[in-house]
Amino acid sequence: MLANALKERGVVLETEHWDGHKHVDIYIPIDRLYIEGDGVPHSTNVKQIISDFNRDYFSFKNNFFTKHITNELIENHLEEIA
Repeated sequence: MLANALKERGVVLETEHWDGHKHVDIYIPIDRLYIEGDGVPHSTNVKQIISDFNRDYFSFKNNFFTKHITNELIENHLEEIA
């Protein structure tokens, strides 16, 4: 949903991008930005939180930034987020 909303606004992006370490939900090349739509475990499961942190750090070391947005926020506030 978010990828489509961004595309409708003219944002050039890739979905399911492989960065050599992980698959990224949405990749916006011009901004070196990864957007991850996250379910509840990404905020509540300690192992998942640590895994996400490590994967984000790998990306950050390569000058990419990761924005995590909960699926609930995407569903309820798509227009504002896009």
